[in-house]
Amino acid sequence: MKNTPKLLPLLAIVASTNAFATDGYFVHGYGVQSQGMGGVGIALPQDALTTAANPAGLGLVGDRVDFGMTWFRPIRESEISGNDMGPFGSADGTYDANNTKNFAIPEFAYSRVITPEVSLGITVHGHGGMNTDYKKTIPLLGNTPAGIDMAQLFITPTVAWKITPNQTIGATLNLAYQRFEVKGLQNFDNPFFTKHPGKVTNNGHDSSYGAGVHIGWIGQVSDNVTLGATYQSKTYMSKFDKYKGLFAEGGDFDIPASYGVGIAVKAMPALTVAADIQRIEYSEVDAVGNSINNLFKGNLLGSNKGPGFAWRDVTAVKVGASYAWNENLTVRTGYNHSSQPIRKSETLLNILAPGVVQDHVTLGATWILPNKSELSLAYMHAFEEKVRGSGSIPAGFGGGNANLKMYQDSLGIAYGWQL
Repeated sequence: MKNTPKLLPLLAIVASTNAFATDGYFVHGYGVQSQGMGGVGIALPQDALTTAANPAGLGLVGDRVDFGMTWFRPIRESEISGNDMGPFGSADGTYDANNTKNFAIPEFAYSRVITPEVSLGITVHGHGGMNTDYKKTIPLLGNTPAGIDMAQLFITPTVAWKITPNQTIGATLNLAYQRFEVKGLQNFDNPFFTKHPGKVTNNGHDSSYGAGVHIGWIGQVSDNVTLGATYQSKTYMSKFDKYKGLFAEGGDFDIPASYGVGIAVKAMPALTVAADIQRIEYSEVDAVGNSINNLFKGNLLGSNKGPGFAWRDVTAVKVGASYAWNENLTVRTGYNHSSQPIRKSETLLNILAPGVVQDHVTLGATWILPNKSELSLAYMHAFEEKVRGSGSIPAGFGGGNANLKMYQDSLGIAYGWQL
């Protein structure tokens, strides 16, 4: 295990360099088959990636291996209007954040039935992330082009037990790695704004490590109806030392807790419909949930009550359907809607993290190949969403508003087989 600290950054680069900002900055679904159904998965395990949605699903997928890759393309833009910094001019203009806009996100999962009641498995997946890469300098923020690169990698050993023939519970140990960099915030890197000058911006990539737990239950309550429930604790992370002057509590950036319930109904022999409701507690992580107004109450960046992005908690509603066209082809579709995490009054810092999309539509399919392995595809489109600022740039920064805009597309492919 002595090489683990060196291995995790490599895995993060390979498996989670991403800009997944769908349900806030969480992914809309885990596994390509789930992604084709709007991200549902709490009550409908389809492959070994199910443990990322509900650990209990591991007990229902059998012995299998799954590999996948998703191409992800977010298009993000910010606009500043009504700004006047006197002799320093105006920051008004449109800023394109797409200097980097194509991302490849792999996934891997393995499951094994140990006894008729007990299954073990492990997944490696990107849990979420955010990326902005502005092409030109934003004068309100600094003197070089701004942007962030945040990736989250989860390695999740899981055990599931069939406690009765129709009920399964599961537990996962979430082992997490984060990789973060920010650029272009020189205006905040001084004693007037931060508790730790020199630890705010342009310090290269930094890493943090942490752990949490994830538990779940799935029960078949009738021949045609399955229910599920899941809870994932906050993942407590070590601090970003290079950016302890940016994030509250000296560089602390934990991964939020989340919980949800799901239902799957076999409406016809060939048709299954499913729905999930998930709640993500962004506001409970100070670096994400604190308001920029904390700065004007004497709480500097990097302090215990330092400002953050002021994100609200998010509720995501997911619905999907799968239809077995024939014995070799299953087709899927779905819809995902999440509440808006970004307040109109807090768009200034969210120029760096414009995770504003809310409505997603998905399509997917799985082919059973002659060797009985499975080839799956999933497409997702997140419709363009705008958040127009309302008094979002403080008078001390010249006033005006920052307006945010984003839309996204992704295309995933996965290959899996029963062992």
